[in-house]
Amino acid sequence: MKVVEPNEKVAIKLKVNGKEYEEVVEPRRLLVHILRDLGFTGVHVGCDSSNCGACTVIMNGKSVKSCTLLAIEANGAEITTVEGLSSNGKLHPIQEGFWEKHGLQCGYCTPGMIMEAYFLLKENPNPTEEEIREGISGNLCRCTGYQNIVEAIKYASEKMKKQEIEKTT
Repeated sequence: MKVVEPNEKVAIKLKVNGKEYEEVVEPRRLLVHILRDLGFTGVHVGCDSSNCGACTVIMNGKSVKSCTLLAIEANGAEITTVEGLSSNGKLHPIQEGFWEKHGLQCGYCTPGMIMEAYFLLKENPNPTEEEIREGISGNLCRCTGYQNIVEAIKYASEKMKKQEIEKTT
């Protein structure tokens, strides 16, 4: 493996929300900052220490906090941000759930919370309330008290199950 000098820039490739990007970055540059520079401003910078989860994205199918990953560690990765969930102007069921069940107040944590919920429902499409609370425990919300967030995720789970049934009939 080649040693990269601190001032040396490195070319990386990312696939974000289905679109490919090539960037030249400093080795110390965090993924969260590259994503924001690319226009994905739903990826929020909250704590810079992985405590709050506002920067949560899905990378290669796993939930990650982009404020603790160097951009060069994501070279070749496929990343989904909150902007990549809606399709053809239609909200994803999780986004819709946050809207319908008032799962947000100030909205700062919301994109990261939605991405964590997305990962949770991919792993467990029918979670209990306890499993939802455990699943989002790495994402902090200072406004809502979490109850409406839990309700939003339950809503999304039900809607996604209905959509799956409709596909098969």
